[in-house]
Amino acid sequence: MQRVVTLSSLLLACLFTSAQNVNGIWKGKLVMEPGGCFPVYNIELQIKIDGSKITGNSYHYSDTTNFVKEVFEGLYDSTAKSMLIDEKNVATFRIPADCIPCIKKYSLNFHTDGTEHQLRGSWTGKTMDNKNSCPPGTIVLTRIEKSAFKPDLPPKLEQRKNELVKEIYVDTGNIRLDFYDNGQIDGDTISVYVDNMPIVSYRMLTAKPITTSVRIDLRRTIQEVIMVGENLGSIPPNTALMIITAGDKRYQLYLTSDEKKNAMVRFIYARPKP
Repeated sequence: MQRVVTLSSLLLACLFTSAQNVNGIWKGKLVMEPGGCFPVYNIELQIKIDGSKITGNSYHYSDTTNFVKEVFEGLYDSTAKSMLIDEKNVATFRIPADCIPCIKKYSLNFHTDGTEHQLRGSWTGKTMDNKNSCPPGTIVLTRIEKSAFKPDLPPKLEQRKNELVKEIYVDTGNIRLDFYDNGQIDGDTISVYVDNMPIVSYRMLTAKPITTSVRIDLRRTIQEVIMVGENLGSIPPNTALMIITAGDKRYQLYLTSDEKKNAMVRFIYARPKP
């Protein structure tokens, strides 16, 4: 029985880790067949995964003053660690007058050697006016820690106070977070951000957990998790029970958010003792 429980725990850990492995910011070189505006240029994908659903922004650029920003959606297969991403529209662009933005579709697969993470695949596309096909090509992206572009913070992160609830020192690279309604289920809806990147969006708190995970390592030893109350429910304020599982340690926190403040928890990595 203990062996079965252990195997189940390992399987759950792999599932949580796989989605977390793909969430985040990825940068690479997009190589086009002859005929494109630029033969090689930079691309950045800001990927957010919620279950099998993918959303995010893409930046195509030669530098940060010449770029195209697009909004994308897609589907993620956690078993195959593959994804299909469709750019839906151009949010803004600043490129030479003789160029036209290309709206692309990507087919990508996740690869890792245990140290470096990569997304590899191919893409096709059509021009923004939908009149011509873009020369297709291949793409390889590597995870990066910081975007080349200043992220657009949601107003609820900028305008509210992000109140620190607790600092927690952890000695493990993967932290599981479970959010429940605290007390009577009254329609409270939350979003959750890690270092200003959304990992949970507009999910209702119930007796069943909203489960997500946080990845932490020596390259990024501090991670700030912010819970945003998207409404006040029928019994204000918005309250949640947060269960944290970090290795063999477990923590229980009560978080409160309203129209003036969000709840923040800071995780700090400490090397395991010998």
